[in-house]
Amino acid sequence: MFPSLNQLFKKIRCGKTKFLKSPALDGAPFKRGIVYKVAQMSPRKPNSARRTFAKVRIISNNKRIFAKIPGIGDNNLQPHNLVIVRGHGPKDSPGINYHLIRGLGDFIKVESVVRSNRRSKFGVKKVKL
Repeated sequence: MFPSLNQLFKKIRCGKTKFLKSPALDGAPFKRGIVYKVAQMSPRKPNSARRTFAKVRIISNNKRIFAKIPGIGDNNLQPHNLVIVRGHGPKDSPGINYHLIRGLGDFIKVESVVRSNRRSKFGVKKVKL
């Protein structure tokens, strides 16, 4: 049903605003950020471990976020390191909605473990036999 002219004069039509799951990225796939703290937390029930995460300040918009540190060997990440952030954090860690990307910026790739699966997420080249 179409509105009358009187209804349109009172209130102009506007579309719905899109809900973003990762608002700090402003619709971009990746953003650069600077680490200002590295910490650990315990996940939600029923899991139990120590999940490492970094507090990151996004350079372009100065928003501060929590980002998961993927893979093994996170000791090399320190404050003032430059990192690349993507969306979609771990499911069992509340408040962590972003992931860091290994092998870009100052965040080095996984070295000690030879990975054969999911290599692109950890910056590991294919091993030629």
